[in-house]
Amino acid sequence: MDMQIGILSTGIYLPEEFLTGKEIAELAGIPVRVVEEKMGIKKKYVPGSSDHTCEMGIAAAKKAIAKAGIDPLEINLVIYIGEEHKEYPLWTAGIKLQEAVGALNAWAFDVALRCGTTVMALKLAKSLMVADPSIKTVLLAGGYRNVDFIDYENPRTRFMFNLSAGGGAILLRKGHNENLLLETELITDGSFSEDVVVVAGGTKNPMTKEAIDSRLNKLDVLDPEGMKQRLEQKSMDNFLKVIRESLRKSGYPEADLSYLAILHMKKSAHEYVLKELGLSEEQSIYLEDYGHIGQIDQILSLELALKEGKIKDGDVVVLVSAGIGYAWGATTIKWGKGV
Repeated sequence: MDMQIGILSTGIYLPEEFLTGKEIAELAGIPVRVVEEKMGIKKKYVPGSSDHTCEMGIAAAKKAIAKAGIDPLEINLVIYIGEEHKEYPLWTAGIKLQEAVGALNAWAFDVALRCGTTVMALKLAKSLMVADPSIKTVLLAGGYRNVDFIDYENPRTRFMFNLSAGGGAILLRKGHNENLLLETELITDGSFSEDVVVVAGGTKNPMTKEAIDSRLNKLDVLDPEGMKQRLEQKSMDNFLKVIRESLRKSGYPEADLSYLAILHMKKSAHEYVLKELGLSEEQSIYLEDYGHIGQIDQILSLELALKEGKIKDGDVVVLVSAGIGYAWGATTIKWGKGV
């Protein structure tokens, strides 16, 4: 039996509404130049009235299914890779998504690792496909709109002003010898687990009128200086470590890396990563016109790169993520036919 697992297709959904760098600067009371050049946000998507989290995942999933030209009844498993912030506070979105796309022969569940969810879910999907002969076709899909939690008047969360909205999907198939899904490397570090939180709304601090008035229902950084000192170098080191380890486990030297599908981060960090890996600007896409759509960034970067001809048959592609909490992950893909 052929255990190779390949990507059949991807799908992306973006809302029609957006904020410009200029508008973000006005909301935050900071210079436009800082938003556009330092933070690297020229434009970012925000949800319209019907752009709910799971709904955006459904739209992206339908695109991926149409692109692959498969019958949704062929899907054996649906993994929801969207955010925990969704239509209802207690709800399995994957089951709704499965129904909505017509994957009636599948079973479904949700996974979460903040912005590291897609990379982690690719590893999980591959493990399940290898372990279970009945799982041949898997749909990963979900939406993201954590932009709802941003308070532009809170300077402590400035590094998250790039949070955006959208949906993404990936279809995987066992025995599909194209766009091969190779090895994934993940690192999590719990010493940062309570640095960035929405204080109210959980069991510790239930949602009250007072909590909302105090804006405790928005994202906040509890120890900004401490986090910055502890995280800055460690984050970059771990970021590079997962990329290199994913390549090594997949049997490739660093020099073989052709394209890096990287999340949106501040411009200087993006440039640092490319420089450390010996990559040119052409071997990645800086998502300054999209913002940071959480775990959807990697799928978006991959789609944009294919559209722009930045990835060709035989290329070694790495998807890389970093998620609050903190989690770093990278997956290697050998792109193209008969590779």
